[in-house]
Amino acid sequence: MLTELERDTLTELVNIGVSRAASSLRKMVGEQILLSVPSIEVVSRDTASTLIRERESDHLVAVLQDFSGAFSGRAMLIFPASNSLSLVRAVTGDRLSEEDVADIQDEALAETGNVVLNGCLATMANMLQRPLAMSIPEVLHAGEQDLFKDGEHNDGVVLFLYINFAVSDRNIRGYIAMLMDLPSVEALRVLIREFIQRVVGSEGAQSLQA
Repeated sequence: MLTELERDTLTELVNIGVSRAASSLRKMVGEQILLSVPSIEVVSRDTASTLIRERESDHLVAVLQDFSGAFSGRAMLIFPASNSLSLVRAVTGDRLSEEDVADIQDEALAETGNVVLNGCLATMANMLQRPLAMSIPEVLHAGEQDLFKDGEHNDGVVLFLYINFAVSDRNIRGYIAMLMDLPSVEALRVLIREFIQRVVGSEGAQSLQA
């Protein structure tokens, strides 16, 4: 649904967003944090479920936030359950017992997800010159099939991003997924094309005709 140039541009926009989110997380955690998004895939919901099932055998935890504006949908920051606890320990500075970590897990994940998803989407919106509104974050504990059920966007697709977290010496990995219906994907594609025209100029615009 996206040309190679459009997908590369979207990947770069997301990388800028998560880099800014990493700066905010660094202030929360007090440790060096690096986030990167190697690539973006535009897939069906079933394929997104399969991608996670093939990579993860653990239960999943997700932070959900709906967004609306020039394009709309649902953004999710997804972790294997074991990774989510490692992230909570990092955020709390390893000062809490296992029991206390479990007690505040959802609260800490919601705050972390809010920082990452807002940083990512707000940066995209600013660079695409369109405002976006974000809902309050919610935490969901579910299997991979449940994550991609959304009554409002069942005819849509998933922008699926593998995200690398490097928090000190911790190995934390996760995913960002954006559930969008087809009109919203097309609206996003138009904004990306406009962005490329502004940045690259007429040569870039001609290369988008594929």
